[in-house]
Amino acid sequence: MMKRLVLAACASLVLAPSATYAAEATMDPQLREKARRAVDAGLHYLRGQQAADGSVARSVGVTALSLRAFLESHRGYNESDGPFITRQVDFVLSKVQSDGSISESLQNTAYNTAVSMNALAATKNPKYESVISAARKFLINHQIDEQEGYKPDHRYYGGIGYGGDERPDLSNVYLAVEGLKAASTDPNDPVWKKALVFVNRTQNRSESNDQPWAGNDGGFVYMPGWNPPEQGGGTTSYGGMTAAGLLSLLFAGVDKTDPRVQAAYKWMTVNYTLDVNPGTTGKHGLFYFYNAFAKVMLAYGEPEFTDGKGQKHNWRNELAQKLVSLQSADGSWANKDSNAWWEDKPQLVTAWSVIALEHLLK
Repeated sequence: MMKRLVLAACASLVLAPSATYAAEATMDPQLREKARRAVDAGLHYLRGQQAADGSVARSVGVTALSLRAFLESHRGYNESDGPFITRQVDFVLSKVQSDGSISESLQNTAYNTAVSMNALAATKNPKYESVISAARKFLINHQIDEQEGYKPDHRYYGGIGYGGDERPDLSNVYLAVEGLKAASTDPNDPVWKKALVFVNRTQNRSESNDQPWAGNDGGFVYMPGWNPPEQGGGTTSYGGMTAAGLLSLLFAGVDKTDPRVQAAYKWMTVNYTLDVNPGTTGKHGLFYFYNAFAKVMLAYGEPEFTDGKGQKHNWRNELAQKLVSLQSADGSWANKDSNAWWEDKPQLVTAWSVIALEHLLK
């Protein structure tokens, strides 16, 4: 499921935007209202996709993303609102395994566990603390390190894969870091430093990447020395992974002034576009990029930026306008130009799009 789809310290480590940079102060009021209505329509679509057992697309991962979308909306939905929330919670909990993972199978266990941790944490219900704690231990144990016989000089060290796939990748590290952050993981836990070893080795920045293939544009690739063929292969930086890499740095506690962060942010802004996945000429993974872009721009905390052509952009306004324009009449979103990584599945892409809108509305 969702092959190659394309976090953690306590909340104090996240770069929260200044109150003066909140959506109310920086967004066009009409666009803000359109974005809120788009969230409502997307959530209405997702509610209609729930099966009797609360699942969405018969997937714990998609159900967890749907649940998070409801819980983080401007409506403030929670378990007291009834079955359309509690059935999703119950379905996720029904997939808790003895090793702490939250998954319906042995495939994609880390991915499913990470997104489920975010959803359960978003309930703010203390009765799920033991489940979240066990899931946190599972992800930490899943990280590639000395326990599996890897030394710090190996390119996979500190990485996390889907589960069922023996190779780690930056996408799963980013999702795991986000899940660990939501679980209030001790900022002194070694999981952070190990994760940063892997993250450094996916950045095209030879000053901090010890791999011989590394370039110097500051962007990120899918895994050390490799990109999916859908993204052109090779080691060219692209938008989805640069957003994931930059967010991983920030959520793992790297300071905003750090050269790695500055290099990644520069790549993001210089190569900015919402028409394709930046750094590529195609739309594979485009909605993944929108989702990660909204998260990382909120975390970075600047309301505007200047692109490589000297043009200023209000990222909230522009991303809201783009997502609103792509929403279907039934409230759903889907990638009409690519079926890579399940982006033709409206249940998944609608959850991603709603979460992206919820971030730009903060």
